[in-house]
Amino acid sequence: MSFNASAKLWQKKDLLGIKDLSAQEIGLILETAESFKEISTREIKKVPTLRGKTVVTLFYEASTRTRTSFEIAAKRLSADTINISVSTSSVVKGETLLDTALNLQAMEPDILILRHNASGAPNMLAKALRASVINAGDGFREHPTQALLDMMTVREKKGDLRGLLLAIVGDIAHSRVARSNIYGFTKMGARVRVVAPPTLIPRGIESLGVEVCHHLLEGIRGADVVMALRIQKERLQGAFFPSEREYSRFFGLSRRVLEQAAPEALVMHPGPMNRGVEISPDVADGPFSVILDQVTNGVAVRMAVLYLLAGGIRGEDLH
Repeated sequence: MSFNASAKLWQKKDLLGIKDLSAQEIGLILETAESFKEISTREIKKVPTLRGKTVVTLFYEASTRTRTSFEIAAKRLSADTINISVSTSSVVKGETLLDTALNLQAMEPDILILRHNASGAPNMLAKALRASVINAGDGFREHPTQALLDMMTVREKKGDLRGLLLAIVGDIAHSRVARSNIYGFTKMGARVRVVAPPTLIPRGIESLGVEVCHHLLEGIRGADVVMALRIQKERLQGAFFPSEREYSRFFGLSRRVLEQAAPEALVMHPGPMNRGVEISPDVADGPFSVILDQVTNGVAVRMAVLYLLAGGIRGEDLH
């Protein structure tokens, strides 16, 4: 795609969710990410594309992969990066999210990356700030860059998303990753099936165009991609299942269970994993696992998102 065509396609100031994107916009991000991936294999892993731009990460929840991935992505594009730890900021003195963001805005950053436990927090900041806002995960709502790196990984391995069957297994009710992947994969022509006990599937999720299954073997039968989700212990209040042992017995991914999926089905997990609970170690580390490929592609996807939001499609050389 030419820069002129890309410029017409990408007009967004912020990236708040996959629900807001068209299939063409998703395709543009994936194509841009594929062009950036090679940079991470070079001996000198850095290009001057975002030199002079300032990127701030503001995470109200713990994160290893997402935060590090965004920081590496920004640094590989030569942006100046500032990481704010909420535990050592004015937030602990009672400052609100909006006041914190407005004070940061006064220092003229170009992009603010926010993770927050309140659904819709990035949308609120996007309306209040001149800087671009990237949603790095909000409440139960969306985690758009995770879904984009998941789609990139499947497209890389399978060639095309159209016609594939993705089975998402686990805590659907509390998963922003599941929602973003449902929006993304269905927009790109794949079928999505969610698999979990009734207590972990939100009411009305069928309206998003997914199939619902409460039996693991039936749920992953014929699936081209099987994605296990973490049991989010920190979000579970009450008894959603009798015990981890029983959950693992009925909904844990094992080699025997995977025999029901399509031949050479991809195994995915957004991490962090509870080994021996939602996924067995031999599956997590097995020949069809692409879990570390997801992490690798996360850097390329976040480089692409930063590049597009910073106005990179105005004709500058990517490299």
